[in-house]
Amino acid sequence: MTAAETGLLIGDAVTRGVTARVTEIDGIAMSALCAEVDEPRAVVVAVHGGATISRYFDCPGRPWLSLLRIGAALGFTVLAVDRPGYGESAPYADTFADPDHRVDTCYRTIDAILGSRPRGAGVFLLAHSAGCDLALRMAAEERGANLLGIELAGTGIRKHPEAERRIAQMMVTRDRAAIREMLWEPEYLYPPEIFGGKSISVTGPGYEAAVVHDWPPAFPELARRVRVPVRFNHGEFERVWRSDAAALAEIRQMFCAAPRFVTNVQTGAGHNLSLGFGAAAYHLGVLSFVEECAVVTRAENPASPPWL
Repeated sequence: MTAAETGLLIGDAVTRGVTARVTEIDGIAMSALCAEVDEPRAVVVAVHGGATISRYFDCPGRPWLSLLRIGAALGFTVLAVDRPGYGESAPYADTFADPDHRVDTCYRTIDAILGSRPRGAGVFLLAHSAGCDLALRMAAEERGANLLGIELAGTGIRKHPEAERRIAQMMVTRDRAAIREMLWEPEYLYPPEIFGGKSISVTGPGYEAAVVHDWPPAFPELARRVRVPVRFNHGEFERVWRSDAAALAEIRQMFCAAPRFVTNVQTGAGHNLSLGFGAAAYHLGVLSFVEECAVVTRAENPASPPWL
């Protein structure tokens, strides 16, 4: 097959459908978007950030910017979950104040939706922004040792001074406009029809304020308990979280039990990595890391089913 034919094949796959999935956990409907392949190389579970839903990973009208579509085109099953208190479970948001409950619900949602379907080399967690709280808690607990690895993007432990000032202002005024501007700068990085969160923004659950407040103090203890490979990513134009050498070195030291820790600064990207014009490059980088984790897993388990 020529390179051109390969490109056409992948292009056709990217435009194929993404399906909505709903399952019930303890009487509460939990929702997700899924792009599934029959024999996946691995399963990528994507966890969205604040004030949005799973649609964040399927950029409307831009299939090449969709993690779900490009992942499936390259042989991965991709499951973008609506975090507890979002999507179909939004009416029950008050029941998810306990972070351990959110972790357990998300694990059970993944298992219920995937069922007995093949998972390839395993399940890899990808999280963005406020979703990193849930993903890191999932990776830090006992079940997390069975994950293939995790990607944390759009987060950190040290904020830029201007971000701290705007967040402090927001806590007083309850006006999120100032911080929202920082999350979407610079404007030219994003398709105009999606800039500012058009068509994907929702009202977040009440517990999210506690997540934002407790995230930096909780980070070190959670990081120390992670025992799977970690990729830590920032956009080149990240305005909220510091990604300088000193900040990244501090974060690296916290993941002392992780067998591998790599960092990446995504060129031409802002905070919302999966919605900008650079989203395809970002997603290909993530999937490359998932593939690396899968190669190691396959090498350690040579009796596992073939995947090439």
